Amino acid sequence: MTDFTLKGHHVAIGFVGAFSVIIGVNLFLAFSAVKTFPGLEVKNSYVASQTFDVERAAQEALGWTISAAVVGDVLRLSIEDAVGPVEPASLAVTLGRATHVRDDRELSFKFDGTAHTAAVPDLEAGYWNLRMVSEAADGTIYRQRIQLRVPG
Repeated sequence: MTDFTLKGHHVAIGFVGAFSVIIGVNLFLAFSAVKTFPGLEVKNSYVASQTFDVERAAQEALGWTISAAVVGDVLRLSIEDAVGPVEPASLAVTLGRATHVRDDRELSFKFDGTAHTAAVPDLEAGYWNLRMVSEAADGTIYRQRIQLRVPG
């Protein structure tokens, strides 16, 4: 049987090894977080805040209600006001994950008289965000982010 004596260099190796693991894990997590960050919502939050209340009031004055659902391979986006279904002058929608832009898709919608539909084949289960920018007939810009859950 060997008699082991704990010496200074053993403690130093253990100390350096433990902190190397901690620092390595922290670096891995930091790089992963930065790599998957989708980006900024606005370039300058102060400038965006100067018109926020005016834009929000104009958007709320439209009285639009937005809902979205995936049925099979089709995304159905409903835009309605007090009168009924709305077909905006323009509609741009990006479908993507909240955590990264790797799966982002620009969707092309068709209006069927009651809702806007777009094909979304091979859409994985989970939570998705619809980032919608549209323009009403009167020129009001309407921005909305809609959380969408695709069942698995």
